[in-house]
Amino acid sequence: MPRSRTPPERAASAPPSAHDPGADDARERASRLDAPGPEPLRTPNGSLIRFGTASWTDPTLVRSGVFYPSQATSAEARLKYYASQFSMVEVDSPYYALPSRQTVEAWADRTPETFRFDVKAHALMTGQPSEVARLPAEIREALPAPLAQKSRVYAKDLPPEVADAVWATFIDALQPLRETDKLGAVLMQYPRWFLPGHASRDQILDAHHRFGDVPFSVELSNALWFNARNAEHTLRFFEDHGIPFVMVDEPQGLQSSVPPVVAVTAPRLAVIRFHGRRTETWERTGVTTAEKFRYLYDARELEAWAPRVGEIAGRAREVHVVMNNCYANYGTTNAIELAAMVRHIYGAA
Repeated sequence: MPRSRTPPERAASAPPSAHDPGADDARERASRLDAPGPEPLRTPNGSLIRFGTASWTDPTLVRSGVFYPSQATSAEARLKYYASQFSMVEVDSPYYALPSRQTVEAWADRTPETFRFDVKAHALMTGQPSEVARLPAEIREALPAPLAQKSRVYAKDLPPEVADAVWATFIDALQPLRETDKLGAVLMQYPRWFLPGHASRDQILDAHHRFGDVPFSVELSNALWFNARNAEHTLRFFEDHGIPFVMVDEPQGLQSSVPPVVAVTAPRLAVIRFHGRRTETWERTGVTTAEKFRYLYDARELEAWAPRVGEIAGRAREVHVVMNNCYANYGTTNAIELAAMVRHIYGAA
């Protein structure tokens, strides 16, 4: 793996405006360093660390001159270029629409053997609403008439056989990634109203049963899971069942704020997701995804995480570091920068 052309930059704490400097400034920062490339970083103890972003197709990312070279104008060319820069990506589009095998086969065909995909679970799999019009025809046709006429449906309202079909369709679509060993894990991101308690833990265990040997991780979105009463029990639950708990960096002090704890709950895989720290948009309704996560981490914020990534890699066989601050090239820039800092710790070249 190539060594950074310059050592990771140290910077004083930046004022808030510096966290949204625009794509040109972010691109200039990224140009100082080599991207981590398609091979994961292998640590001295044999663990693998992969760096990447959530999505390679966000409209603000694919604009001319932001991240992709001018000749990368097709979906195939963009994925191939992305996979030359990073060793993993998180695919978030299945949250909105169940993927097809044909689409997933294309992902597998367009990426190198060393590449991995984390795939976000469909909304109905984590108790969130789905637009009826975006469900596959066979699932729409199986809906009872009152549900079929609605614009959105929730999993709790589905007949059991329809809910089963949603899960089966999703898992079947992932088969091309499983056959090529390119599936990292399914991301089960539960909503803010998913509260600690027996019912929620049973729902996670139901997912565990449905997935069988399909790897998955769990991200929580309510601060109550980590209050003084629940924090220890929360992490013990994931450890007892060998389920990777998704560590996060996100705005703090809100109802949905999960603290940035370092907790490896499954030896096979650890996942860290960086959402940015844009507090003013974090829980606001009617905000686009790009606006919610429009935050460029500064060097000091990333430097605080670099040794933690190393610590996590000492306890898990594989680590996925995912930048979900997916506005323009903010995520790709921060992924390149944090990868350089972690490589610097290990003296990797």
